[in-house]
Amino acid sequence: MSKITAQIKVYRGYGHTHNLVIYGHVFKYKAKTEQRYSTSLWTNLKHMFKLFVLKPYPFVRVELNFNGQLVKSKTAADGFFKLEWEAQNNVPAGRHKVEVRAMDDVGDELAKNEGELYVPHITQYAFISDIDDTIMISHSKTIAKRLRELLLRNPRTRKTFQSTRYHYEQLALAHTKVQQPNPFFYVSSSEWNLYDYLLETFSYNDFPEGSFLLNQLKTWKDLLKTGKTGHEGKLLRIMRIIDAFPNQKFVFLGDNSQQDPEIYWKICEKYGKNVQAVYIRQVRKSKYLETKKILNKLEQMNISTCFFVHSEEAIAHSKQIGLIN
Repeated sequence: MSKITAQIKVYRGYGHTHNLVIYGHVFKYKAKTEQRYSTSLWTNLKHMFKLFVLKPYPFVRVELNFNGQLVKSKTAADGFFKLEWEAQNNVPAGRHKVEVRAMDDVGDELAKNEGELYVPHITQYAFISDIDDTIMISHSKTIAKRLRELLLRNPRTRKTFQSTRYHYEQLALAHTKVQQPNPFFYVSSSEWNLYDYLLETFSYNDFPEGSFLLNQLKTWKDLLKTGKTGHEGKLLRIMRIIDAFPNQKFVFLGDNSQQDPEIYWKICEKYGKNVQAVYIRQVRKSKYLETKKILNKLEQMNISTCFFVHSEEAIAHSKQIGLIN
């Protein structure tokens, strides 16, 4: 057995029988980050710092065994891996446990860990939502305020916009059954470092479960730049989701603090027939006219839009167009 040790982080994957995908990272070192939900400034600051203390494991082999089917790949320079495959047998809707292993050059196991693969039920709609300033109050446009929210609060004290959870709950059940909720994909420019942090925030606030697709890892040296890059990657991640579920109607939810309107417009240019509606929360008044211009273009494509400040407005719009009851 090789003496080299590693750590694997496996994120919640998604797909259906003909297109399954799961992501993760392999690390040579990653600080222990067990969260204490404290009101202590120092405790929260120390925990956040640890999320960025890591050393990725580049170009190492990873594999998983899914129902007897072996899937292999290698990590990228930043330790990131993507395992994508077509199942040999039908995969029922629901959550499926998977085990991913990291292997050295001679085939010895370096580390292993479990992850989860979510196969949605066949429903009419799927929802793609931004996170910062769409769901969570993040002040993305102002770096000092953003860092204050991120560094001084823990996942259970982060504030979400009023009534947003209720809106998302209703969207999860739009034209489907409680036992077969619509799938949610949370796509953000925030880094994979924050994956567990975001999972806890969403679970604590009772948002619909979903798959998270985040941005490239950052180390502690780049902590001050968190959430400020990777918008082009966000565009590609959304396009991959639509390619994976071509028969569903998508609804996008975002805000105008950064580039959501522009990203959604580019996607609608290519996938307009797949998009039912676009919701944009107004966060930056200075971008009002620019955002309104983009949404007017989408309306001309017969894509329903809602430019709102409070989630109650978005809920009213969803009822008006028959998306929710």
